[in-house]
Amino acid sequence: MSAVPEFPLQGVRCQLRRWLPDDLPSLVRHANNPAVAAQLRDVFPHPYTVSDGRAFIEYAAGGMPPTALAIVVDGAACGGTGVIPGRGNERRTAEIGYWLGETCWGRGIAPEALALTTRYAVEAFGVARLEAFVIASNARSRRVLEKAGYVNEGLRRQSFLKHGVLHDQCCYAWVTP
Repeated sequence: MSAVPEFPLQGVRCQLRRWLPDDLPSLVRHANNPAVAAQLRDVFPHPYTVSDGRAFIEYAAGGMPPTALAIVVDGAACGGTGVIPGRGNERRTAEIGYWLGETCWGRGIAPEALALTTRYAVEAFGVARLEAFVIASNARSRRVLEKAGYVNEGLRRQSFLKHGVLHDQCCYAWVTP
């Protein structure tokens, strides 16, 4: 592992930092949206309750270096990003993920947050490759990945079950230059 970057990680549109207990109201407000949850794994619940938010913030506070970070816009947490480091032979690879509250969509925040998270993952975890999986029909999220420098490496057919429907997923990757 490399050195953990100093927080917050500052961009032009947003910053990334650790989740704080005071983020609970904003987290629940932005996460409790069916349009957000529809694109994410079932571990991201809907409805998203205060209890869910408390449990998540407690979980996020535990890692060193942290693997889950808050996306902050105008002083409020409005989304999240995270890294799941690989193990064993895949220890230089990590999965990356993100979500953003609907009120922040279309403002260039998600690509910037993803680029900041990519830099963070390289510095904090020493990864050489990051992977992201997105429902193939989610054109907006696919565009976020492309704007952040990720390349579509292929299609995982019928690999994602959501609300009883199988979806194809695209595998995007970023590798160190």
